Amino acid sequence: MKNRKVVCDRMLGKLTTWLRISGYDTVYVGDLNIMNRRKEDTFLVTSFKDRILLTRDRELYERCISSNREVIFINSNTIAEQIKELSEKGFEFRIVMDRCSVCNNLLRRPSEEEILDVLRKEGLPEDFKTRYEFWYCENCVKLYWMGSHWRNMVKFLKNIEER
Repeated sequence: MKNRKVVCDRMLGKLTTWLRISGYDTVYVGDLNIMNRRKEDTFLVTSFKDRILLTRDRELYERCISSNREVIFINSNTIAEQIKELSEKGFEFRIVMDRCSVCNNLLRRPSEEEILDVLRKEGLPEDFKTRYEFWYCENCVKLYWMGSHWRNMVKFLKNIEER
């Protein structure tokens, strides 16, 4: 399932982030600025046909089924249970540094100058550059590294797996 591309409805923003963190190419409809709900549903049914649609909207799910659109209905309201649901359907959740969790762009290794620019902008100590390995989103001008936040995410996923 790792190479699958997905598109998430507006109710699945947190799940979108976790899918991106896990390396899935994930479009989030909330990022597309579609103002009309009915148009948004029609857009989701007819667009991104190369992606599986994830939704919590029963009516949208039924429209997809009747249109032969590949779709998974997500039952749970909590992120932990949503991750568990998708894991049971073959999705793998583990932290990889492939995609920006904010915009879905592919990450790359930053230059020394890019590291320093972001560290200064964020008010972080420059010695971070010697303590961590970095990944960079040039669209968001954002650095990622495996610090305490990464360890907390790994622990969160491990707890879900052990349930």
